[in-house]
Amino acid sequence: MGISNESIIRKAAIETSTLTSGLLNPEQARKFIQQTFEATNLGGLVRHEMRTAKTGEIDKIGIASRIVRKKTENTDDGYRADVTTSQIEYATTAVRLPWEITEETLRENIEGQNLESIITNLMTTQLGVDMEDLYLNGDEDTDAADEDYDFLKINDGWIKQITDNGHVYDASSETEMSLDLFYNALAQIPNKYNNGRLRWLMSPRRAQEWELFLLNKVIGQGGAVPDSIYTSPAKIPTIECPSMSDDTILLTDPKNLIVVNTYGIKIRKTVEGREAIMQDKRFYVTHLDYDPIIEETDATAIITNLS
Repeated sequence: MGISNESIIRKAAIETSTLTSGLLNPEQARKFIQQTFEATNLGGLVRHEMRTAKTGEIDKIGIASRIVRKKTENTDDGYRADVTTSQIEYATTAVRLPWEITEETLRENIEGQNLESIITNLMTTQLGVDMEDLYLNGDEDTDAADEDYDFLKINDGWIKQITDNGHVYDASSETEMSLDLFYNALAQIPNKYNNGRLRWLMSPRRAQEWELFLLNKVIGQGGAVPDSIYTSPAKIPTIECPSMSDDTILLTDPKNLIVVNTYGIKIRKTVEGREAIMQDKRFYVTHLDYDPIIEETDATAIITNLS
């Protein structure tokens, strides 16, 4: 049976209460991060890398195409196929999620002590949702206001990276959705990456608007629309990502999107100390770090300014 977030936090809390650091061991850290990814549709599909150093490089290994040669018996022409290697730099950013529960709440709630586990599970699930939001929408140059500003500016996410360095299709001149939108974006990605692993990433509302557009075409012109077009424009499946905005669609192989975390994950809990005693509370905080990077920006496209 797998290790639940609840048991991970409970063990870390026990360790913390005995004056240890609350640092998860590598197995706990990997499991904890995996469970945060499983909180979202996209999280389980992207590539995860765990590292010990907060900054470093991820190795890339590639092989050229058309490397086969004609065989001639009893000869060696000296030809050898080779691999190409390069690196992607990463630099993780530290984040934290603090919360607290009053002892009165635990005493008076019908769930009793079980409420602590319920809240802990809710917090760790929301951690996964918030982290995916950052992976996608983080923007260090954001001009968003108030709490969104403090949240989004933590690190640059995949949308910002693809907008800056990937293939961009500006749909501001389009008056409505159409198949042309998808094919125009797809045409910008080199054929070598159009290999059956590409996926459209869009908000649920945008996916529903696409369905409505097709239904209106059927009603207006008669005939039937193949079911596959609803979920697979240009024969490419769709992944619905609630944290994406409605005016943007991404196209890439999810494994081209990488999240780097380190093993230095801490989960702290205390019911002691002056503040805890005076306020009659239990305090919790989860510390971790992350960096969302892209292996090949040339294998990405983004549709922007959708109406």
